[in-house]
Order: sequence, then C-alpha cells, then structure tokens
Amino acid sequence: MKIYYYNQQDTQFMWDGWKKGVFPGHLLYGATHFSDYGIEMVMHRYYDAPSRWRLSLNTLWQVLTCREHYDVLYGNAFRGLELLIFLRALGLYRKPIVVWHHQPVKKSKNRLRELAARLFYRGIDQMFLFSEKLIADSLLSSKARRERMHMAHWGADLAYYDALMREEGVNRAAATFISTGKELRDMPTLVKAFNATTARLDIYVSRYYLGNDYEDLFRKLPMKPNIHLEYIQGMVFREMSKKVNRASCVVVCCQKSNYTVGLTTVVEALALGLPVICTRNEQMPMDLESEGCGIWVDEGDVEGWEKAIRYIADNPAEAQEMGRKGRLLAERLYNIERCTADIAEVIKNL
Repeated sequence: MKIYYYNQQDTQFMWDGWKKGVFPGHLLYGATHFSDYGIEMVMHRYYDAPSRWRLSLNTLWQVLTCREHYDVLYGNAFRGLELLIFLRALGLYRKPIVVWHHQPVKKSKNRLRELAARLFYRGIDQMFLFSEKLIADSLLSSKARRERMHMAHWGADLAYYDALMREEGVNRAAATFISTGKELRDMPTLVKAFNATTARLDIYVSRYYLGNDYEDLFRKLPMKPNIHLEYIQGMVFREMSKKVNRASCVVVCCQKSNYTVGLTTVVEALALGLPVICTRNEQMPMDLESEGCGIWVDEGDVEGWEKAIRYIADNPAEAQEMGRKGRLLAERLYNIERCTADIAEVIKNL
C-alpha cells in the first residue's frame, strides 16, 4: 500500500534530521514508522507559501500532477489541502483523504460559511484527533460524523529521547523549571508566580507567534533574577530537548483554548521522565494528576502556580516519582509506535 504524505512543514528537513538522530520523529505524524506496517510513501514537496491560497493552489497542483501511484492521501493537517478536499466532496478527486484535525469541528455563526463547511467535511474520509474530548466536542456539530473520527495516541519518539539521554546524561539541576512552548502561553501568570519564589525558571520562546507579541509583553513584565529569558527562532528542537533534559520540571502555562495547546511540550516531558505543571485543559488526552505524573493549575491562577512550584521544589523525591510515572505512561500509551499503529489501522482499512 502507498500513501501520498502531506505535511505543512519542511518534510525533507525533518526526515533528514530524524535519520541523523537530531529531530524527534513524532513531529512527522507516523511517517517514520509506516514501513513497519507495509505502507510506502510519496513525499509531498515543501512550499513556503506567502498565503494560504497560494499554499492550497500549490498543493493542488503537486497532487494532481503526481505521476506515482498511491492509494490514500494522508496529511498532518488540512491546511493547504482545502481545494483537494472540496474536489473530493464533489466527487472530482477519487482518492480517500485522511487528515489530522487539531481543533474540534465547530458550527459557524455565518450561514454561508456553515453551508460551505458542510460540503468541505464531506470531502474528508477519515480524521484523527488528539483526544476523546475533542471528538465529543466535535460531535456537537452536525458536520461531524462519529464513524469518520478516531483518537490516535499521539506521543513522543522515545528512541530519540533515549539516545539524547545516553548522550547528554541525566544530571538535572535541583528546583530548575523550564518553559519551552510558544503557542498561546500565559507568560504574565507564569512570571508572577515565579516572582514570588526563589526557584529558577528558564523561558525559551519566540519573539512573536500566532498573534502573541512576547517581546513586547516581556518588555513590560517585571521579572526577578531567578527568571531567565531567551528568545529562539527556527526549528531548534534538538537544542531545546537538551535544555529540557537538564531541568527538573517542565511548566506549561497556557491561555484558554478549545484544543490541546501544550501537548507537544507535555509528551516531551513524559518521554524524558520529568514532572509537569500544566494549565488545566480538558482537551488533553491524559489526566496528569490521576496518572500521578504532574499537577494541574487553573487558568490564570497565580497562587495555584506558586503552590505547585513550591511543592515540586520542596519535594524532589516525589517530583522524581512523578517523572518516573510519566515515562511509564509514555511507554504504555503516548509514543510514536502506538500512534503509528492507530493511524495504520485506519488507513489500511480504506
């Protein structure tokens, strides 16, 4: 069986990095392990589009002019596949389309947009979501069909993190917390909480990301000497993984959202055997507290964050046990091997 593999990012760069052991394979959404299930791939060529329309037109042209035979089109998102999906809905593109849907399917308040969306979702044969809660929220919309929706256990490339820990060692500084995510991060709450403690916090973030001007925010935000800030740019996953490996706890402080914001940071922490303090998010596939691998804090709760920080700092043995349980959870459920098995089962049934 062969699939046309679409990824919004630079697939060749990520693929080459994974082969060299310097890029985590889970960001390729199963591509690294499809061969284990007899699935071959035609790789889509990355195009750095200046607009979404240009991206969608380029993707349409690449797919329709592809001379290699393939059975299914599989994408890590539908961004860039919109025109193909509409053609599929109209019966003008014959291959099944399978994509990851990162947010719940929602009803539009605009009647025309809702009518267009109903047609659009007919063109998606199967979709993967990150949690059962996302599926449940999607089913509130009449466009969503349960038989086309699947939860896949998206999780870390454990082999990548195991190799990193062998190379770097596991010498983690006591009471050192790290924040590496950039999507919808609630930095004011995080900084205010750490300003009230003496625990070290290392923040690595982009200057600007998806509407959040972090550089302007931090320019106005008072920070005590225990907080270290560094701006990052580009795909520096290896460097960030090394920094996370040296910390004693991962913090994921987020703004309100209706999807699994922060999940990439969480699965990395689980893979490295680190405890997690995270803004409560019902869309997450795992319950950090019931699994014993982390602490939930309500959105915007500065006192709750301060309490969680002090608990981790003052109880290193318990924090280490949380990390151990997190790693076991990753080995059992949230890893790229399990995720690829979930994906392959759906694709091969097509």
